[in-house]
Amino acid sequence: MAKAIALLLFTCILWTIFLVPSRAQSEFSPQNPVEGQESLQIPFLNLSVQEPQNGSETALALQLLFLLTVLTLSPAILILMTSFLRISIVLSFVQQSLGLQNIPPRQIILGISVFVTIFVMWPVLNQINTAAIQPLAEGKTTLEEAYPNFIDPLRVFMYTQMKEEPRNIQLFMRLANQVEPETLADVPTFVLIPAYVLHELTTAFKMGVLLFVPFVVIDIVVASITMSMGMIMLPPILISLPIKIGLFVLVDGWELLIQQLIMSYGVFR
Repeated sequence: MAKAIALLLFTCILWTIFLVPSRAQSEFSPQNPVEGQESLQIPFLNLSVQEPQNGSETALALQLLFLLTVLTLSPAILILMTSFLRISIVLSFVQQSLGLQNIPPRQIILGISVFVTIFVMWPVLNQINTAAIQPLAEGKTTLEEAYPNFIDPLRVFMYTQMKEEPRNIQLFMRLANQVEPETLADVPTFVLIPAYVLHELTTAFKMGVLLFVPFVVIDIVVASITMSMGMIMLPPILISLPIKIGLFVLVDGWELLIQQLIMSYGVFR
């Protein structure tokens, strides 16, 4: 359904861009003026490809294309380099372990993950803003000079999370045929990012298993009781679901979960 709506909107946009201006131009052209009215000058959009006059135009076009590509991929890049990955996976595990398929909706889970990520990454974002974004906006530094100030806080954040378990860094350094690093400066960024993603996935799944255990125990106990009482036609999920929700609310599960997620990064110690 969503694809059909998107295709319909895209078709309407193309029709508006290409067909409407051409019809308007033909109907209101100076050769065919409307009786009793002056000819209307309606602008229209014309897409064309022209040869560059010099090399600078080609370089500018390539730079613009590269910038648009980076802006398109920047959300995915920033998601993988922040705490969003672990938080979103753990919250999804909680939803699945409770047996709730669409409560809360997926959009709510992603929204919570975004704002908790902003909270966790706030010291890093503040440092990036002070050292890179503000000087670049004020024209005090160039893009090449601001890049190290932008990427270094993220590198320190990612390396800090893996400092206790550096085996992921060692794995990707070995796969890239690089010498085993001694400090963060010896780890290239193209090695640090996939190592951090693998570490976050592993940590999130470990936390998800620990979250699943108590709820699985409740399901087993309820299923054993219902089977022993001969209630074969009654699905155990109908009884275990309110028990799990009630237990989660009773222990203030959301507060404990978010607190442990934030403390697991050690940013506000």
